[in-house]
Amino acid sequence: MSFLKRFGYYLAGLSIGLLFLAFFLRKKADETGVEFCYLPNCRVLKALRSNPLEVAERLRAVADTAAVAYLLEEGDVEFDSSDPRAEPCGIFVVTGTYVEEQLQLTLERCDSLTRLTQYQRLTEE
Repeated sequence: MSFLKRFGYYLAGLSIGLLFLAFFLRKKADETGVEFCYLPNCRVLKALRSNPLEVAERLRAVADTAAVAYLLEEGDVEFDSSDPRAEPCGIFVVTGTYVEEQLQLTLERCDSLTRLTQYQRLTEE
């Protein structure tokens, strides 16, 4: 059997196996709510969502809670502006677009809670 024929069989089996895995892993994730977060941005957002969110008193009238929840799911963590090793709580800056408005959140992640300390609109209305 030639090398090209063996390589073709290998690729066919590999593609069938990958389709099989993708189908069953997606089904498992949908049923159980398991989320596969391996990239740093996804892991930080998941860690920020894992604790209860506390909004600073001065931001309660200004912050849009739907926008904050959306950015904690779909936002981008600005690692250059963040300080995860700050004491006593790590500081993370999350940016993103919500309803055509560019927003920036500054959050402190403590052991038992996540605190929203700054809510800033980056685009002018």
